[in-house]
Amino acid sequence: MDAVIRCSNLGKTYREGNLVTPVFEGLELAVQRGETVAIVGASGAGKSTLLHLLGGLDSATSGEVIVAGQTISALPEKARGVLRNRALGFIYQFHHLLPEFTAVENVMMPLMIRGDSAAKARPEAQLLLERVGLGHRLGHKPGELSGGERQRAAVARALVTRPACVLGDEPTGNLDEKTAAAVFDLLLELNREIGTALVLVTHDRRLARKLDRTLELTQGRLQPLLDRD
Repeated sequence: MDAVIRCSNLGKTYREGNLVTPVFEGLELAVQRGETVAIVGASGAGKSTLLHLLGGLDSATSGEVIVAGQTISALPEKARGVLRNRALGFIYQFHHLLPEFTAVENVMMPLMIRGDSAAKARPEAQLLLERVGLGHRLGHKPGELSGGERQRAAVARALVTRPACVLGDEPTGNLDEKTAAAVFDLLLELNREIGTALVLVTHDRRLARKLDRTLELTQGRLQPLLDRD
């Protein structure tokens, strides 16, 4: 089975003057279509850095990342942006919705960036917002939504293009425990319905146990976390 996202011998080192700070090296990861993977680890272990490399938002020092059969580093920036838009969805701890646009306009945005007309994008965005329980909030701007509602809108925005893989960086980390669990469960439910893969960075090992695999990034290495009790 072909992986929707794969990294091989991936390494990242930061250099500032004579200061060299290695984050990790030699990482291997393959995520299959529909698979859900949690990445856990201590603060500063490089989890967010890894996610940024997988999403083509940062460049690796060594190795390569392949998304939907294409090596990200081999693409010019414009083509890289097209690949991100078509094959990947992103969810962050903070929703990053555009404050001047309504919920439905925010969710329409990835489709319109892809080249869809507003007339085509709006019903698709509306359908997904209804699916995440925001059908009554289509015309509300982010400042008029609760924290959980904003994150649900962010989930809808990440999934509206039906991407091969969604990358989440602490997607429920800014929510209270009850709301976080509800948003997390919704994300997994939509994962099953749409068939997109999920790679989520989380500090919450209780939530991580709900995914197919849990990997721990520790001392520059990515390894299976076998204790899932």
